[in-house]
Amino acid sequence: MNSLRAILLGTLAAGLSAGGALADGVVNIYTYRQPALIQPVLDAFTKETGINTEVLFLDKGLEERILAEGQNSPADVIMTVDIARLTSAKAKGITQPLNDETVNKNISAEYRDPDGHWFGLTKRARVIYASKDRVKDTSITYADLADPKWKGKICMRSGQHDYNLGLFGSAIAHWGPEKTEEWMKGLKANLAHKPDGGDRPQAKSIAAGECDIAIGNTYYVGLMRTNEKEPEEKEWGNAINVLFPTFENGLTHVNISGAALAKDAPHKEDAIKLIQFLSSDEAQRIYAEKNFEYPVENGLEPSEMVKSFGELKADTLPLADIASHRKEASEMVDRVGLDDGPST
Repeated sequence: MNSLRAILLGTLAAGLSAGGALADGVVNIYTYRQPALIQPVLDAFTKETGINTEVLFLDKGLEERILAEGQNSPADVIMTVDIARLTSAKAKGITQPLNDETVNKNISAEYRDPDGHWFGLTKRARVIYASKDRVKDTSITYADLADPKWKGKICMRSGQHDYNLGLFGSAIAHWGPEKTEEWMKGLKANLAHKPDGGDRPQAKSIAAGECDIAIGNTYYVGLMRTNEKEPEEKEWGNAINVLFPTFENGLTHVNISGAALAKDAPHKEDAIKLIQFLSSDEAQRIYAEKNFEYPVENGLEPSEMVKSFGELKADTLPLADIASHRKEASEMVDRVGLDDGPST
């Protein structure tokens, strides 16, 4: 373990700028998000406080890396997406609780861990992508996805992906496991083909006429419609309308991007200042606009692009409750055989 730790720390030192990793007046951030997506809000933090930030991006194994580094880990703050990632970080013991008056005031209770181990910063909705040419419906509920009228017309990515497990966990919290499983069987029967790809390829499938509706996150629509480098993605994004499905309470499932204070943060005081700043109205707007997401607080306005999707009425179900059903949702996906595609 000591040799592995030394290797990992050496790799980190090469990835962070000289003097930054252990210097004062700096916050080291480990993140699953692409650095370009978080840099604008970090620049705003540095401008306001004079505290610099160093970012280490990992596309996998972030939790394991911090565990291997142990008490010598340079990580101060963890920034990631999806409630599953945040609760996993807590479960693996790489975060520490933060009971901060400023953060608690800025972030509503449903968007933060009851024990203070993580905090939501932006949110995204799990919605319906609907063909502009072939779907005349202006509203579709989550329950409607199991309606036989959509047989052979639904596309989606793997049911085991974190984004879908979040939705299914929310369904279990609202409907209970028995009703959710029956619903999932109906969803499976309505699939156009075996689930595959990410959210953007679902819009591509709609544009190609392979299906009429799909399940996807809102922010991908903004990314597609503004993609000047890949015109075909703009075509996919412009081929769909965004419909906000709801549960019986009239609200739409949302997930979050968030942050957590690392367990052994060497620059704890400055790390707390960063989390306080990230929770502010200003930072929520900057972060959300860059990523075509929503500020986590309902009273804050999203960007004009995001407004163009329609009105989001976000579910108030605590995300910790949704996360508690993740394992059950994953087992249900396997039991139903959702990822096998529609029955023949």
